[in-house]
Amino acid sequence: MLEELGVPLVAVVKENVGTEIQDFRPHFTGDIYVDEKKHFYGPLQRKMGGLGFIRLGVWQNFMRAWRSGYQGNMNGEGFILGGVFVIGPGDQGILLEHREKEFGDKVDTADVLEAVKKIVPSCSSTIKFKVT
Repeated sequence: MLEELGVPLVAVVKENVGTEIQDFRPHFTGDIYVDEKKHFYGPLQRKMGGLGFIRLGVWQNFMRAWRSGYQGNMNGEGFILGGVFVIGPGDQGILLEHREKEFGDKVDTADVLEAVKKIVPSCSSTIKFKVT
């Protein structure tokens, strides 16, 4: 759906341990950027410590991922929480911000699509909209 709207989907990851990015490729075909200095994660990185593993939601998210065939690894920094952002060009800025509250907290895809449809293309933007 994002392709139809002319909006690229990219991933920003905090590290590339071993073959981590290569192993992620079957699940994600967009560009992947490694933010080794973790600037994208902000000046205050949000982490969930070991006690996060006793939360029911974390285990439910783990089981959902495991059942869908996703296998992670136990290497590297595993406690930093991620998020999803929809960012418009120029001064439009952030249109959607979803920060994980616990491991595996997924964004609602309907919210992502709603935010993407609010993007106003700039003159230098390559974003094209298909009206349906």
